[in-house]
Amino acid sequence: MTALRRSDLDPNPLRQLEHWRRDAAEAGVDTSLAALATAAPGGQPSARMVLVKGAEDGELRFFTNYESRKAAELAANPLAALLFHWPGRQARIEGAAERLSEAESDAYFDARPPGSRLSAAVSPQSRPVASRAELEEAVERLREQYPDGAVPRPATWGGYRLVAHTYEFWQHDRHRMHDRFRYTSADGAWTFERLGP
Repeated sequence: MTALRRSDLDPNPLRQLEHWRRDAAEAGVDTSLAALATAAPGGQPSARMVLVKGAEDGELRFFTNYESRKAAELAANPLAALLFHWPGRQARIEGAAERLSEAESDAYFDARPPGSRLSAAVSPQSRPVASRAELEEAVERLREQYPDGAVPRPATWGGYRLVAHTYEFWQHDRHRMHDRFRYTSADGAWTFERLGP
């Protein structure tokens, strides 16, 4: 990769993220996967992979069970971070997560494949289960109840948007002169600066 110059970057970090996601997609990389980091009230961090939806629409959205560990941590402390990683590049985003409206969560849930809706509806995410067979039986009972696959969204499942205040873009250099740029938001305007590698 050639060195990344300030003039190469879009002044809007979300558009810059979209440019890099497009580059990664053209290289055959799944650009919806990101690591989501949250913290428990006592400060214990945790991270997991999530599917990020809607970055092209001006928001970074992800969906989960509202009774999951990540949701409990976000309820106690809405500050979170997302990390996208592609060969030679990464983008870090920090901000506060807030729940999407019920209508937005319904729209996404209804667009999911029937199998995904069934699994989401029966899963006690992050809590112990006796066996996989128990989950499979719960799916089959729900499938019998909704043979057309039109499972309604459970009240315990929905989406979040990350309202970002910081973006950081990093690009690899084989001599470790990596390029790093950080965008920060102040009063709705974005400023950015180069960071040491």
